[in-house]
Amino acid sequence: MDLLDKRLAIVTGKGGVGKSTVALALALAAAARGRRTILCEVGAQERLSGVFHRAEVGFHEVEMTENLWAISIDPDESMREYVLLQLKVKAMRDLLFRSRIFSYLAAATPGLKELVTIGKLWELAQPDRKVKGGRSYDLVVVDAPATGHGVGFLQTPRTFASIARVGPISAQAETLDAFICNHRKTGVAIVSLPEEMPVNETAALERDLTEEIGVAVDRVVMNAVYPERFSDAEASRLAEIADGENGLVRAACRAGMSQSRRARSQREQLARLAELTDQHVTTLPFLFEPEVGVDEARVLAEALG
Repeated sequence: MDLLDKRLAIVTGKGGVGKSTVALALALAAAARGRRTILCEVGAQERLSGVFHRAEVGFHEVEMTENLWAISIDPDESMREYVLLQLKVKAMRDLLFRSRIFSYLAAATPGLKELVTIGKLWELAQPDRKVKGGRSYDLVVVDAPATGHGVGFLQTPRTFASIARVGPISAQAETLDAFICNHRKTGVAIVSLPEEMPVNETAALERDLTEEIGVAVDRVVMNAVYPERFSDAEASRLAEIADGENGLVRAACRAGMSQSRRARSQREQLARLAELTDQHVTTLPFLFEPEVGVDEARVLAEALG
């Protein structure tokens, strides 16, 4: 099953590889297929509002374009929503939220914010949602934490289930873990760059996700790949011309040689990534733009779709 045909698509990778851009491109690709898609930022990042030139998205399901909504998931708001769904008596809910002890315990419990965040992602992916007025989505795309925190983030439900052992928290944590590990419903895309360290981390991350957590890695994406503008013979010819020229011609030849060397180095890293990972590697072009907006993301979406 393709990643975009699942209920939950998690996008992760080493910091600085363009993970957020690829998450947006995947969401746009799904929307272009006619799938009702919501793109989720975790940790209240608020990048999408700038990309779409909108007011702050916040903890609201905001329509950005046809078939595409966005939400910025705040853990505190997720906690409040969870408690509201659990406690039916308003007086009890208000009393709990005003309690300093509850606030202290919520802040001091390791992994609780990650758990309620994953709980919100699960809730968004349900066809029959419990939140009043909640829309039904075909796909939830998550701009997940980078490699360093991504594995721990996805392990949180299993950790809570093993600690709690019994009771509602344990049961709900087991439900979240089962959903994350259900290969028909949840998949992962790992984003890399054509450089040695990101390639090494991507291969290690694929192993960790599949072997330690048991999730499905459906796509490996090599982002920002330079085009091959010159053959080896043309690159050699540029070097010959550069030796005999001055000024702008020499500078242009050297620029062409530099681009050719970088493209060759990237192809070597692409070959390494294909060898080190189990999934087919999808390549995305380097966009020679000062910043990536919606139009640029749509170009990447076509390549991903």
